[in-house]
Amino acid sequence: MVFDILHFAIILFLVGGAAFALGPLVMGLLLPPRAKGGDMDMPYECGMEPHGSAWTNYGISYYMYALIFIAFDVDVLYLFPVSIQYHLTEGWGAFAKLCVFLFFLFLALIYFRAKGVFTWQRKIAP
Repeated sequence: MVFDILHFAIILFLVGGAAFALGPLVMGLLLPPRAKGGDMDMPYECGMEPHGSAWTNYGISYYMYALIFIAFDVDVLYLFPVSIQYHLTEGWGAFAKLCVFLFFLFLALIYFRAKGVFTWQRKIAP
């Protein structure tokens, strides 16, 4: 096997990729401040003295709303390219596909409503 410029480029890119992957890890070990104690171990709250613990527990309903928001937000992002390219299509095929997509999106909303995800609990037990 003859070592040519293509092999050199592959090795160079592998070394460069490893340097980009390992570089931040090594810098994270070598560059952080070494001071301990004082305010270094306190949680940061916008320059104010923290009150209580920084590890507060939130109800699962907050996370459920966040997950549902992200899921539907990503689904709505699929509608932007469709709206831009919709005028270039011919026939009813694109409209039918869009209706199927929106149907399943609406079906997910009905499912979440039936499961009681959108009902907010008045008091969350600790």
